[in-house]
Amino acid sequence: MLTNPVVISILVMTVLCLLRFNILLAILISALTAGLVSGASMIDTTNTLITGMKGNLETALSYILLGALASAIARTNLTAILIRAISNVMSKKATYLVLSIAAIACLSQNLIPVHIAFIPVLIPPLLPLFNKLKLDRRAVACALTFGLKAPYVSLGVGFGLIFHTILMRELGNNGVTVSVSDVASVMWIGGASMLAGLMLAIIFYSKKREYIGSDSEIVSDSLNASMSAKEWAVLAGAVVAFGVQIYTSSMPLGALCGLVTMIVFKGIEYNKVDEIMSSGLAMMAFIAFIMLVAAGFGAVLRESGGIDELVSFASALSGGKLGGILLMLLIGLLITMGIGSSFGTIPVIASIYVPFSLALGLSTPAIILLIGVAAALGDAGSPASDSTLGPTSGLNADGNHSHIYDTCVPTFVFFNIPLMIGATIGAMIL
Repeated sequence: MLTNPVVISILVMTVLCLLRFNILLAILISALTAGLVSGASMIDTTNTLITGMKGNLETALSYILLGALASAIARTNLTAILIRAISNVMSKKATYLVLSIAAIACLSQNLIPVHIAFIPVLIPPLLPLFNKLKLDRRAVACALTFGLKAPYVSLGVGFGLIFHTILMRELGNNGVTVSVSDVASVMWIGGASMLAGLMLAIIFYSKKREYIGSDSEIVSDSLNASMSAKEWAVLAGAVVAFGVQIYTSSMPLGALCGLVTMIVFKGIEYNKVDEIMSSGLAMMAFIAFIMLVAAGFGAVLRESGGIDELVSFASALSGGKLGGILLMLLIGLLITMGIGSSFGTIPVIASIYVPFSLALGLSTPAIILLIGVAAALGDAGSPASDSTLGPTSGLNADGNHSHIYDTCVPTFVFFNIPLMIGATIGAMIL
């Protein structure tokens, strides 16, 4: 087993990730390691990796176009206006305020897909209110991370459509044919588990907490913005993108139609189109390439011939269905913590988990749930994840919030543990 190419390559990738080595290079080196250990030449391994990358081409295109869409929205006052409108009805009670922030964060993944771009607009101006209420910011960090993760885990819309589509495609690549609706029919369990974690976090962090400089104020002029023709045009583009995506189940087509609508109605100035596209590339290209290379890595693992051996060994080691489920979830947690991306993790773990799950006799819904949750595990709590970096960027605007102890640790505890419990129970029942 110590010479198994899959085991060695995963160990190499894990060590490199723990050493904070560049994720893209870590996956490439791990893929070459798997090929060389299996006896393939470096050229053949590279060719297999490049061929396998085509499995995530649609996803990469989706991310780049979605990045351009988010960039266009971010250049207007639309997000600030929406946030101001919602902020006006926010409760001054700490619990309801945290829940309101979680709801706003959910919109950033589905309705207006700007991902973490809304956080610097919303959170810094609210810090004086947090301080006045003596609100523990760890609860807010959990609310933001919930909104950045739960929607794409459980709902097949916006970023969720990308996540569910990758999951569907990688299951198919490994011999389990499902549809996006099949994925959505079970992944709600992941969202429900995270909701339970959010409620527990709010209760646990309900005690009042003092912060240094609690009388300081952070002013945001953007919250005084108003709607203009540009904002209406961008809003129309966002609605078109959302509608086309729902109707066609195609995120690239939806994002493209949304961008064209914005250009036609002058939400994006014609001479700024290149700038918007470049900004979108800068925002999303890295994660898009991670997903491409991860798909190639999965192809190399399948071609290495080590998966069958690993599955037989893991099946014997697990001691049955429950042990196998826990083993898969723990491996998924470790890999995702290192990569920092749920989306990029799926191709890597699906090539191992599908045959392992089939060997354990798990049903197709159980396999969907396990791989989906295993990929999502670790995104909350990973120091390298947008789901933790985003909340910290807003909550630490006055220097009173620790990325590791106030964001990563709370989100790790209150989301990864409920996800593991929910996935284990769900997989055993389904």
